[in-house]
Amino acid sequence: MTIGEFQQAIRATYLEKDRRRGVDGTFRWLVEETGELARAIRRGERRNLEEEFSDVFAWLASLASLSGVNLEQAALRYASGCPKCGGVPCNCVERPGTGVSPS
Repeated sequence: MTIGEFQQAIRATYLEKDRRRGVDGTFRWLVEETGELARAIRRGERRNLEEEFSDVFAWLASLASLSGVNLEQAALRYASGCPKCGGVPCNCVERPGTGVSPS
């Protein structure tokens, strides 16, 4: 299944509910599911990871559809490597102690 096929499957299954919920409500569900994923990672719950990753991906696809964003097209931003430095692997310099590259 491609990213586009996944987004279409989620759209076909949930679009009407997502429209009623709206972008803000759908975003809040995405954040809640991301918290559940974080909890599974923190607790080392390997058996829950696949389910939590799939939930986050599904809510991201719902939010993208409501926002008019094609996830497959958006993913192309990373097709040639890091969108900032172009490196594979990324060669961006991270800010000391943060693990975050400067903007």
